[in-house]
Amino acid sequence: MIIDKDIFQHDNPFTIGIEEEYMLCHPESGGLINRANEIMDSIGSELQSRYSYELLLSEIEINTSVCQTVSEAMEEITFLRENTKKIGESCDFRLGISGTHPTAICKDQTFVDNESYQWVSNQLGYYAQRNITFANHVHVAVNGEECAIHVANSLRRWIAPLLALSANSPFFEGELTGLRSSRTFQFSVFPRTNIPDHFNNFNEYKSIINKYLESNTIEKPRQIWWKIRPHIEFGTIEFRICDAQRSLRNIEMLAALSQALVYRAVEDYNSGTLIESFNLEFLNDGLWKAARFPLDTKMIDPANNEVCTLLEQIEQMMDYVHDSLQYFNNMHIIKTVHHICNNGTEGDDQIKVYSESGIEALKQYLMDNIEFKLNYIGE
Repeated sequence: MIIDKDIFQHDNPFTIGIEEEYMLCHPESGGLINRANEIMDSIGSELQSRYSYELLLSEIEINTSVCQTVSEAMEEITFLRENTKKIGESCDFRLGISGTHPTAICKDQTFVDNESYQWVSNQLGYYAQRNITFANHVHVAVNGEECAIHVANSLRRWIAPLLALSANSPFFEGELTGLRSSRTFQFSVFPRTNIPDHFNNFNEYKSIINKYLESNTIEKPRQIWWKIRPHIEFGTIEFRICDAQRSLRNIEMLAALSQALVYRAVEDYNSGTLIESFNLEFLNDGLWKAARFPLDTKMIDPANNEVCTLLEQIEQMMDYVHDSLQYFNNMHIIKTVHHICNNGTEGDDQIKVYSESGIEALKQYLMDNIEFKLNYIGE
């Protein structure tokens, strides 16, 4: 495959795009229902590029255009959420948002009938149908393919704190799993969803893609689903770590952090100070801890191999991006980070609702408590 290196040339680097995956729910029971075809048939030509299928007919993805700022991206997310809600009123579904549906049964799900997703089904068989997961992805544009590969190496360091802040999938098939992000491990059954190893240069990354294509491991590069990756069709760093979020404020926080992390890492790359080689075992241990345990749990800092807590890793990340958040006028998201650290994640909210009112009330909660307007703490 010939990879166009010019794709990593941008007039305006650090532009941003956000993707959200929604549950399509029965308006009364809150169970998953197949409405993706109806959505795709309902949207006008001007919005065709803003919607896409996922693996199952009970799920839909929305994506923003290339946005200059996080604020601009949030305006699009807000519009697309409201638009999808309106489609639901005519197509008899409601949106639900969670990293996993709390009660949906895997064997009851129906695959999207197109060539790409049938390929996934044929590859994974039984396990493809178990992927009832819903994520939030963020793209940030980077100039230069060599810069992109080294920046992606470095940003693996922050996978655990980003997941810890976004953990929002404690239930699966009616079970309180004990995991804070069961989505992480449901999707990790798929191949090529791991934390990638360190790459010495872009040619090494390109060689892996081409060998995978040559050996029929993949049909297209996008079937490499790593937690973070240089995206060779968009010329971006794509963050694929986080669970879906009901709160627009949380989506804004994750987008702003992603943009600021990329900006700071590019600065470090240009100054020759970028740290990018880490013990992969410690990175994977951090991923496990963030998916399983609360913020006071111990982990190993992949940069210095010292024992710390997830909360301390979040604090280090916030120190790392402080000036970058200021550069992009996104300092206000620090309040959102502090709120989560002090009050828990959306997954903690799910567990509280379940403990107080049961699983049926939880399904209602996941539909009733979606934000369609960006509100800030204290408003």
